[in-house]
Amino acid sequence: MLEGKRIDHRVVNLLPGFHPVALRLGGFPGSTVPALEIDGRRIQGSREISRALEELSPTPHLFPESPERRAEVEAAERWGEEVLQGVPRRIFRWLTANRVEVRRWLAAEHVPLPGSTLLARSSLQARAFARAVGASDEAVRRDIAELNTLLSKVSSLREDGVIGGREPNAADLQIASSVRALDLFTDLTPLIADHPAVSYARELFPDFPAGPPPLLPPEWLAPLRS
Repeated sequence: MLEGKRIDHRVVNLLPGFHPVALRLGGFPGSTVPALEIDGRRIQGSREISRALEELSPTPHLFPESPERRAEVEAAERWGEEVLQGVPRRIFRWLTANRVEVRRWLAAEHVPLPGSTLLARSSLQARAFARAVGASDEAVRRDIAELNTLLSKVSSLREDGVIGGREPNAADLQIASSVRALDLFTDLTPLIADHPAVSYARELFPDFPAGPPPLLPPEWLAPLRS
């Protein structure tokens, strides 16, 4: 969004698992990312940030000027945050809670602290993060089974012209980033890579980091293979 608005900015990547503490120390009231500090204001949440940036710098637009079209984009953005975004989050937190290999990968790749791979042996913190978003076996298995339906919803929004225009709007950025996150799971990529929604997300977000090793239960992936 900041790039689209042509606003100079600096990105700060917080250590996974330690971000709630870092945010509180930075003066933010909540413990979630994304978090933005701009003009003395501290704003958290992607939808809150999109509206603040639209007020601060009206062009290029993140929302259509037409009230009717804006309502459609806002509804899609809300679906992307409240429904779609939770799917990759639950899958990832289930993996970190249940697979020591993923915790070791996360520590080695993203937590440059002495002894981080040793600390990764314990699953206590990971399990707490998983419980916080309802990342149970049943929920994650259901998420995977419903992936094709979710991706078809993305394609429908593109066909209706709500997203996928020449310039990405707030809903584009909210939705495509979550689809791109799903595309990073090594188990899922071969099964969803050919979906038009994934191609669309790759166009908007071509540069993403590598995902975790493939450690989802094979039987959970069966609905995507059928």
